[in-house]
Amino acid sequence: MIKSKHYDRAESTTGGDVEADCTADTKTHFRVCRFIMETGVKLGMHSIPVATACALYHRFFRSASLQVYEPYLVAMSAMYLAGKVEEQHLRTRDIINVCHRYLHAGSEPLELDSKFWELRDSVVQCELLILRQLNFHVSFQHPHKFLLHYLLSVKGIMNRHAWSRTPIAETAWALLKDSYHGPLCVHYPPQHLALAVLYLALHSYGVELPRGAVEWWQVLCGDITKAEIESIISELLQLYDMEAKCT
Repeated sequence: MIKSKHYDRAESTTGGDVEADCTADTKTHFRVCRFIMETGVKLGMHSIPVATACALYHRFFRSASLQVYEPYLVAMSAMYLAGKVEEQHLRTRDIINVCHRYLHAGSEPLELDSKFWELRDSVVQCELLILRQLNFHVSFQHPHKFLLHYLLSVKGIMNRHAWSRTPIAETAWALLKDSYHGPLCVHYPPQHLALAVLYLALHSYGVELPRGAVEWWQVLCGDITKAEIESIISELLQLYDMEAKCT
């Protein structure tokens, strides 16, 4: 069964150390979103439903406390709800078994006994809780379509040989996926997040695009500033530091 509320969390802090407590919560959210992504792959979820599940999780915990709600149960319910929202319906039994196997490696599938049905009821009830907490606003505009458009635009102005030998697209998509380990998807407009990961991908390979009267990123997204791009990139890079701490 899913473990208690503080499963896999860093040890609780004492003495009112708010900063340390926030760090512990951030680590928990990182681990739980990794849990969503990895179990989502095992469940055959497409990228958008997985992104929606992460966004539901992050939006829920913007106003909810880890001290009150079990994060892995919320994650399971978020995946179940995301499947409905994105029309890739998942069976609760499959979600429960895959998540149980993830948390308890090598274990057998759960028997259809009272414990299983209790957990299933918990997932369904938690789904209703998420809906109420979010005022039934569970549809998201993800950065994916913006990133696709931006990549096509950049490809059109780059030298085709430079484009083919530099994995800009692959890197940008990987950065976007990784961004869902944190709450960037609910803190920033989707077009801004898409532009920031593209900017970072280009910068990572030292690619400079032709300059005109305005910067290339201003042409693609006119309502973002350089400071906002740098802020998003800074938060994204902090997630990679968090990954090192969580392993």
